[in-house]
Amino acid sequence: MSLASTPSELPLTGRRIVLGITGSIAAYKSAVLARELRRRGAEVRVIMTPGATEFITPLTLATLVDHPVHSDFTEDEHAGVWTNHVELGIWGDLILVAPATANTLAAMVHGGCDNLLQAVLLSARCPVAVAPAMDLDMFTHEATQTNLQTLADRGVRVIEPGTGPLASGLHGKGRMAEPEEIADEVAAHFASALPWAGKNVLITAGPTHEPMDAVRFLGNRSSGKMGFALAEVLANAGANVTLVAGPVHLATPDRLHVRIDVQTAVEMNDAVQQRWADMDWGIACAAVSDFRPAQTSAEKWHRGDMPEAVELVENPDILAGMGKDKSNHQTLVGFALESDDGLASAQGKMARKNLDAIVLNSLKDDGAGFGHDTNKVSVHFRDGKSVSFELKSKYEVAQDLVELWRTTLNT
Repeated sequence: MSLASTPSELPLTGRRIVLGITGSIAAYKSAVLARELRRRGAEVRVIMTPGATEFITPLTLATLVDHPVHSDFTEDEHAGVWTNHVELGIWGDLILVAPATANTLAAMVHGGCDNLLQAVLLSARCPVAVAPAMDLDMFTHEATQTNLQTLADRGVRVIEPGTGPLASGLHGKGRMAEPEEIADEVAAHFASALPWAGKNVLITAGPTHEPMDAVRFLGNRSSGKMGFALAEVLANAGANVTLVAGPVHLATPDRLHVRIDVQTAVEMNDAVQQRWADMDWGIACAAVSDFRPAQTSAEKWHRGDMPEAVELVENPDILAGMGKDKSNHQTLVGFALESDDGLASAQGKMARKNLDAIVLNSLKDDGAGFGHDTNKVSVHFRDGKSVSFELKSKYEVAQDLVELWRTTLNT
């Protein structure tokens, strides 16, 4: 069994961020910050105060964000072209002021409007975050601390500065947080608004392989694609997803919290049992082998040396174990693949294993089941309600399921 943790950073794909840069020596870090926000998928527009342009050129930022930098109310005074500050305030999903000087913080508190950035801040409809940057005594001054508290009380996200060497030669708190840290804060801001934010979800996916000898095994044709699609959709929706995967050849989804690779049903059961108590949701999508050989050979069987019969023993019922140990705050969903309509069998499985819902698909439906990139499912709940979906890509099916569970099972 192998354990692989992906980076904790969250992408910012599709997010529109207005980056305000003010007159601080820390403005040089804003170039790195702009690049980091772009790297994570955000679309960035930059506004620089006149003071900021004395520390770093607009050309540098324009090159990094692939868009002209705004620094004045007029873009071309001879042609009568002006910068629509209201439009910028409406365009952004977030305004991030980094670095934010003491002067800018004071202006934000008192409604100052001496430059384009301040005008955009006054007309903004989106959330605002600030990353203060200043010398130690300026940061600790009562006026600055009062201004920061006032902004926080108004809902502005304050990204705490770091402690270390300062431009004055002093050592203390006041240096702007590092670009990667600021990007993490921005990502956390967006993640907190996602529908599954804060939910811990355990997903099992793929087949299990039960070894017979050094090369042969008992298994099935599960590709793991449905479980991996669910993991991706849930992670994108803000969930902390732990994915326990059987032997598959699939890339780890972005934003995944932890991926645990296993081979056998016993290994999968051990991984699940170690983590289930800490989860809010369990989604058992894996096609687990019901049986395993009672004895295995470390060597390859050759023709003529093979046993006349292979004795099989039952594997642990992973889903039944989860249902038995399920707490009141936990939600458990199972999957059932049947060779006929299978409704009675699926409903019986839901009752026996203490599931909140079960997803049913049939091998008789073209394009559904093992090996396909598509699936056709119906979802059945304990209260007798059911919802059916047409044939779709497994990613689209995952999107449908996640939204249905969220609205029906009150996550």
